[in-house]
Amino acid sequence: MKCSIVTAAAGLFLLLGYVTATAQTYQIGLNAADLASLGTMSAEAGVAIQRHWTLGAKARLNPWTFNEGDPAEQYQNKRQTWWTGARYWPWHVYSGWWTSSGLQYSEFNTGGISSPLTREGDAWGATLSAGYSLMLADHLNIEFGLGFWGGFQTYTVYSCPVCGKVVDSGRKAFLLPNEALLSLMYVF
Repeated sequence: MKCSIVTAAAGLFLLLGYVTATAQTYQIGLNAADLASLGTMSAEAGVAIQRHWTLGAKARLNPWTFNEGDPAEQYQNKRQTWWTGARYWPWHVYSGWWTSSGLQYSEFNTGGISSPLTREGDAWGATLSAGYSLMLADHLNIEFGLGFWGGFQTYTVYSCPVCGKVVDSGRKAFLLPNEALLSLMYVF
């Protein structure tokens, strides 16, 4: 029994060593385009599971409130978003064109930007994206892409970012642009 466990563990380590030695298997990065959304921070990680497929996870966070304390001037685009999914690469992972789909959840509080109305709630659904990954160096890529997501959201609309007067609330289906990608990726 002990011998078979040691043999299985050794085989697993050899397999992982072979996969890591023969290809660039992992990627991490950030989406610079998210920063244009009032300083939203983002991070992404992925792992190649075959020549044409990668699995990944992304997170976005925006905790900022601007002009806080001034009810007439306060605005925010607060959110935390979590995504997990898969990408298909027609040529080879981390190079060239790709399409992706996944599941996403977002908690949001947005208001005061173009009108005093503030919307907060939760949204969940499926995403579909496409883009291109350009190799800049052996371990550095830049990615361009666009994505959409659809699903359901529960929300409450307030008359301003500071007051608590409810204007509307409910649950509804949606289909929205999800992201614009201008990502810098490190591949290893």
